[in-house]
Amino acid sequence: MHLLATMPYAKLCLMKIQSTDALLVIDVQNDFCPPVDGVGGALAVTGGDAIVPIINRLAQRFEHVILTQDWHPAGHISFASSHPGKRPFETTEVAYGTQTLWPDHCVQGTPGADLHPGLSIPHAELILRKGFRREIDSYSAFLEDDHTTPTGLASYLRERGLQRLFLCGLAYDFCVRFSAIDGTAAGFECIVIEDATRGVDLPGSIEETTTALATAGISKIVSERIESSC
Repeated sequence: MHLLATMPYAKLCLMKIQSTDALLVIDVQNDFCPPVDGVGGALAVTGGDAIVPIINRLAQRFEHVILTQDWHPAGHISFASSHPGKRPFETTEVAYGTQTLWPDHCVQGTPGADLHPGLSIPHAELILRKGFRREIDSYSAFLEDDHTTPTGLASYLRERGLQRLFLCGLAYDFCVRFSAIDGTAAGFECIVIEDATRGVDLPGSIEETTTALATAGISKIVSERIESSC
């Protein structure tokens, strides 16, 4: 897979985890992974399940871990099925701009919305659900897609004194991308762990994301270069 293999490193040295760091695990859910026994896969990212063991190992090194979970109501504005005549991966104009349309996915209370069963992070301190407002999508863990409505994550991090975020999960070119950019804009140092994320890979989306992260000054690292402080 070419997705992230050519991403340039912004930092090549080892990074030691500090007490004010957190691992932010984005949307590692059944619908974003290849189906298992008929469960999930509605919007499967190629190799999405392959990052689960990497994330589990990473999480053991971090005192602070936060998970996000897409949590859409039926008939969500981002679903192609909510727009007669539209198909998944087409776009449409909505109140807050251009919306990419997706297959129905991560519908509240369905098995597809569940966290991947292989994910094992019992010490996670927060599961933040996003995208639960019917009339607005939410890629970012920080802001809804109107780029105005907060999810509350920034306030939570500030209350906890957490300052640097290591991001992983699904998908690199959407929810990881916008979470990193919005987190940086909110004043947090954000670092993307490139071997612990995969992309949807729509036409141009990987390249655009890599450029956007570089423009925002967001670093990238591989998991083996992240050291526990213990």
